[in-house]
Amino acid sequence: MAGWTRDELESIAAAEELELAPLGRDGRPRRPVTIWVIRHVDDLYVRSWRGRDGAWFRAAQLTHEGRIRAGGVERDVVLVEAKDDDVNDPIDDAYRKKYHRYADTYVGPMVRPEARETTRKLVPRTEGGT
Repeated sequence: MAGWTRDELESIAAAEELELAPLGRDGRPRRPVTIWVIRHVDDLYVRSWRGRDGAWFRAAQLTHEGRIRAGGVERDVVLVEAKDDDVNDPIDDAYRKKYHRYADTYVGPMVRPEARETTRKLVPRTEGGT
């Protein structure tokens, strides 16, 4: 499985926001939504601010695939569930650090249990699958 290049990781992680278009059952991207993205070690993660009720999250649950665009990078990805608190705790910290200026309105909901349970790792998709 091919991973992110160093340039892709740095560009996407430096971006304030990421556009994610979940793929439908027909394999075509749906309407993109703008969300936050976090880098932890050499992986990229996203969460639904609205928890499992978020429209993009519900759409992504159909195929677990999407197309992302951020920092000049556009890639097809697989959205892999991240259940481990060993990952979620540092991701909480990363949200607090990267988006500190939104602490009063948006960061709090991003680190709630409802949002944490939607944490997904973005894995680049290759031609033959993941």
